[in-house]
Amino acid sequence: MTQPNEHMDTARAFFDHVAHTATDWSAPTPCARWTTRDLLNHLVSEQLWVPHLVNGETTDEVGDRYDGDVLGDDPIAAWERANAAAARAWAATSDDMVVHLSSGEAPARDYRWQMTLDLAVHGWDMAKATGADPTVDEAVAEALITEFTEQIEGWRGWIFADAVATARDASPTDRLVALMGRDPRWRP
Repeated sequence: MTQPNEHMDTARAFFDHVAHTATDWSAPTPCARWTTRDLLNHLVSEQLWVPHLVNGETTDEVGDRYDGDVLGDDPIAAWERANAAAARAWAATSDDMVVHLSSGEAPARDYRWQMTLDLAVHGWDMAKATGADPTVDEAVAEALITEFTEQIEGWRGWIFADAVATARDASPTDRLVALMGRDPRWRP
């Protein structure tokens, strides 16, 4: 059986690939009000938090150091540094350890799943914006659907929009992004 860390590695590789396809940092994305640069900035910021949180720091201790622009003049280099640091931190993290999130204490396993969801769905967003293949790995998409279907309702209106209807035979990628409130047919 595939472990959550394997799904994260696959989602991370997917996002990394599509981030490297970006050439227009002002292109629109499926995330309302976010350009490709805004989207990458969000992912870099999220990755920069990982080493702190999996090493026991609280969100108050991290503070606002990753607010604002964390990309600088070289967005891809910023992504590569943050991605590598987060991957190293995750490799040394037990899924049963406790991390301090903005929502309270949680097992690192839950945080890993949340970050995997972020990488996969925002990978789809970036791929749609850049014209890359937006297909999320089928096993990753199915695992995320299973993990988050019940939880997502509590996040509607706060993090995610209402689910978008899909056909019964929709792909795992389309079902995942639709669950997260994205229209699988989105075009720039």
